[in-house]
Amino acid sequence: MDINELIEDFLEHLEVERGRSKRTIENYRLYLYRFYEICSEITGKDSIKPEEIDTELLRKYRLSLNRYMNNVRNEGLKTITQAYHLIALRGFLKYLARRKIKSLDPSLVDLPRAAKKQVTFLHFDEIEELLNAIPDDTESGLRDRAIVELLFSGGLRVSELINLNRDSINLDRREFLVRGKGQKDRPIFVSESAADHVRNYLAVRKDSLPALFLNNSRNLNSADTSGNYRRLTPRSVQRIIEKYARAAGITKHVTPHTLRHSFATDLLMNGADLRSVQAMLGHANISTTQIYTHITDPHLREVHEKFHSETT
Repeated sequence: MDINELIEDFLEHLEVERGRSKRTIENYRLYLYRFYEICSEITGKDSIKPEEIDTELLRKYRLSLNRYMNNVRNEGLKTITQAYHLIALRGFLKYLARRKIKSLDPSLVDLPRAAKKQVTFLHFDEIEELLNAIPDDTESGLRDRAIVELLFSGGLRVSELINLNRDSINLDRREFLVRGKGQKDRPIFVSESAADHVRNYLAVRKDSLPALFLNNSRNLNSADTSGNYRRLTPRSVQRIIEKYARAAGITKHVTPHTLRHSFATDLLMNGADLRSVQAMLGHANISTTQIYTHITDPHLREVHEKFHSETT
């Protein structure tokens, strides 16, 4: 079979058997069809067989990725984006191996070393400044306060936040389940303050739409009872966070994910163990959670204060 056909089989496998999200599947589609196009250019063939994928073709493909230029933005692919392409290819090759289809050994696909991202987080006093910048005398202000409270209190991803429904959360128990990456459920726990502000927002809502957070559109369509046309988007939440960060005088670049970082950092700084934080964040691997340890290890400060010479 041509790898073009096998790519489609693999994408269906991700959807049906692995339960991957639509976004993940679309990303894999983009990466693997780019692999197909680049390999076609390298070999001069319109049809490529799985057995033709070898170490030399992989080397040339990686070189092409590194030299790839976006004609619209006039910029190349970042190292992390190149890694995503190679992760998709490795997943595809593993799929072929499971089907006993001869091709390149997936273990030969090494990922490029990417510089570790700098984690941006807010200290607790900055969180309070951000919250104090949100007015509580309008419906949108009550909504925005509830959003920031939930993001910081529960460590939610923005995609998880916008997909919440009214009946998704138990404000009395202050806990609920969300379905995160990889279609995995995890428990979310929130503070009394967060629960109270969600109640305050819902108390002023005059609709019966299921979505927990709505945009400000008043263009109600009585024929649509799902409420999805009024559900907030990730970009909308991004703008809300940026707006209040500026109002609070915070000079850091603050995003919804910054509040998730702040959630994890606050837990670790107050003595939570790494495994528990991993579970609350929904990280599949502990190595992902370890990005926070270099900024939260209190022992390092103790060592510095005890052994570092102080000038006079």
